[in-house]
Amino acid sequence: MKLPFATFALCLSAAALLLAPQGAHAQAQRSASAYAGTDELEAGMPAAATTSILKQVGFDQRLNAQVPLNLLFQDARGRTVKLGDYFGNRPVVLALVYYNCPMLCTQVLDGAIGAFRALSLEPGRDYDFLAVSFDPRDTPKLAAQKQAQYVKQYGARADGAFHFLTGDQQSIDALTKAVGFRYVWDASIGQFAHPTGIVVITPNGHVARYLFGVQYSARDLRLSLVEASHDRIGTKADELLLYCYHYNPATGKYGLLTMRLLRIAGGLTILGLGSFIFIMWRMEKRGSHHAIPSDRVVGSAASGRKA
Repeated sequence: MKLPFATFALCLSAAALLLAPQGAHAQAQRSASAYAGTDELEAGMPAAATTSILKQVGFDQRLNAQVPLNLLFQDARGRTVKLGDYFGNRPVVLALVYYNCPMLCTQVLDGAIGAFRALSLEPGRDYDFLAVSFDPRDTPKLAAQKQAQYVKQYGARADGAFHFLTGDQQSIDALTKAVGFRYVWDASIGQFAHPTGIVVITPNGHVARYLFGVQYSARDLRLSLVEASHDRIGTKADELLLYCYHYNPATGKYGLLTMRLLRIAGGLTILGLGSFIFIMWRMEKRGSHHAIPSDRVVGSAASGRKA
């Protein structure tokens, strides 16, 4: 069977999609890296903080670092608990805040609750939320007030899944160091200068993802939780999204992987073309079986003339 030129050209185009040059991928990476600045972190700093203080503040991403689960803290009831008591079954979303914070910490917590409410994943079933104060002066009473506030803000399903802790300086230092959270006391304004963001941690206590700022994409948070759970939660659709999207540590967000998307499109194109060519071949073959041979047609015409 002879293939039309247009079909041949389409085949070549699809193959080109699968074998696209690395330059396209590099361009996609460059485009993604354009968002790799620290605007979100700087926007989260108190305006009066000095330049020298700002240099001491930030997130040092320590992906896959082990969080020390034997650290001791106090829960909202004043009981001594181990950090590991909140791990083992589900991913944990960690927010490092302090409960007397005049503005930023409230925005971090509000942003986290807003993202949780946009998820179909259930707190206590698919993940837990852990807020830990990095101010050793905060008390379990303050923690209880904050916990009650945010459980009410989310809804009854958060009861038993949202945990607000306080601790001494030694435990705070060990935890903040493990996740790369750098903060400093600014005596000139009587506040802590600190970065803004949340950290997604695996059930066994390894740092999985960072989401920066005070507003968090529900898609990025969901993908972070699915990855951190090692596919224990989520759907096949999440698996496909994780194939097409890649976590960018510089931005704390998931970006579209252009090459993977092109390969999927190319594969679907080749599959469609192959199916079309096969169907046309079958139709042509079937038609040839029912066609009357030309010599029989000529012979019949000659017999008619002799008659």
